[in-house]
Amino acid sequence: MSGTSTHPDTRAERRSTAAGADAPGPAPRPAWIRRLGDAALELRAFIALAVIIVTFAALSDTYLTSSNLITMTRHVAINAILALGMLLVILTGGIDLSVGSIVGLSGIVAGVLLQGWQINSFDVVLYPQVWAVIVISLAVGMLVGALNGLLISRFRLAPFIATLGMLYVARGIALLISNGATFPRLEGSPELGNTGFGFLGSGRILGIPTSIWIMVLLAALATVLIRRMPFGRWLYSVGGNERAAELSGVPIRRVKLWVYMLSGFCAAMVGLIIASELTSAAPQTGETFELNAIAAVVIGGASLAGGRGTVRGALVGAFVIGFLSDGLVMVGVSTFWQIVIKGAVIIFAVLLDQGQQRLKRSSAATAATSRAPAPPSTASHPRETPH
Repeated sequence: MSGTSTHPDTRAERRSTAAGADAPGPAPRPAWIRRLGDAALELRAFIALAVIIVTFAALSDTYLTSSNLITMTRHVAINAILALGMLLVILTGGIDLSVGSIVGLSGIVAGVLLQGWQINSFDVVLYPQVWAVIVISLAVGMLVGALNGLLISRFRLAPFIATLGMLYVARGIALLISNGATFPRLEGSPELGNTGFGFLGSGRILGIPTSIWIMVLLAALATVLIRRMPFGRWLYSVGGNERAAELSGVPIRRVKLWVYMLSGFCAAMVGLIIASELTSAAPQTGETFELNAIAAVVIGGASLAGGRGTVRGALVGAFVIGFLSDGLVMVGVSTFWQIVIKGAVIIFAVLLDQGQQRLKRSSAATAATSRAPAPPSTASHPRETPH
C-alpha cells in the first residue's frame, strides 16, 4: 500500500526545534539596574573619595578638622595642578614624563635669579624683581614643553620616548646649574627691591593658601578651554581619531605643541610653589611627580589612549591620591605600605575603567540589536517522505 507519512524521528526533531525557537532566552536585566551600574562606574572616583574620607575620619579624630582639611588640600593642589596639564596631554593620546624634572628645573632657575645672576663678562650681578623671576621660571617650563611638542609633532617621536629623554635632560640641566647643591634662603633682598615670592607657598587669601586659589583658577581656565573653546574640541578629536581630525582640518601639530607647553607651564608653577613653601630650591625636587599626575588623571576616568577625560575627574583623582596619602600618614601606616596601597588603587581604578568600557560596548550592541528589524518569518511545512 502506497501513501505519504512523516517519519517519527523527523517529527520529533521538528517538535524539538519548534520548542527551542519558542523557548524564552535569559531574562534581560532591568533598565534601572543597568542605569544604576553605569552611574556607579561613572562616579567611582567620587565614591572612592567618600569612602576614604569616611574611613580615615573614623580612624582619626583630627582628620576632618578645618585646619587639617586645608593642609591636605594644599598638598592636593600640587598634584592637581600637574594633573591639569597632564590631562590636556593625555586627551590627545600623549604622555608627559618630564613634568617632575620641569618642577625641579623651574625651582632652580628661580633660586639662581633670586640669589643674584652673576655675569662675569661685565662683572655685574643682576637681581631681578620677583615678578620677573616668576615670568622667567614659567617661560623655562614652557620652553621645555615646547621642545617636547616639537619632538613629537615635527619629528614624529613617540611621546613616551621624547618626554622620557627630556626628563633626563631637564634634570641634568638643573644639576648643572646648581652644581648639585640646594639654593637656600630664597626670601629675597628687600634692600634690592626683591622680597622673594613667599606669597605663592605660604601666603593666604581670605584665610585660604594661595596655592589652593591657583589650583582653582587653573581648573576654571582649563574647563573653559576644554568646554567652550574650539581648542577643546580639537583635543578630543585628536585623541579619538588623529587621522580623521587631520582630514577635518584640525591643526594637529599646533595642538600637540600647545598641550605640552601648557603642561610645562603647570609643572613650572608647581616648582615655584614648592620653592616658595620651602624657601629653598633643590635640583631633586619633583622626582616621581609625573607618576602622581598620571595616576590622578587615570583615577579620574581619563583614557590613556586619548579622547576621554574631564577636568572634574582629574581634580577628584588628585584629591583621592592626596587624601589617601595624608590619611595613611595620620594613622601611622608604614611608608612602604603606602606605596603598595597607592599602586593597588591605581590598578583597581584602571580595571574599573576597562569594565565600564566593556559594559558600554555591550549595552550599545544590545541596543543596536533591539533596534534592528526582525527577519521575515517563514512557515515551515512538514516534508512528506515516501514510506
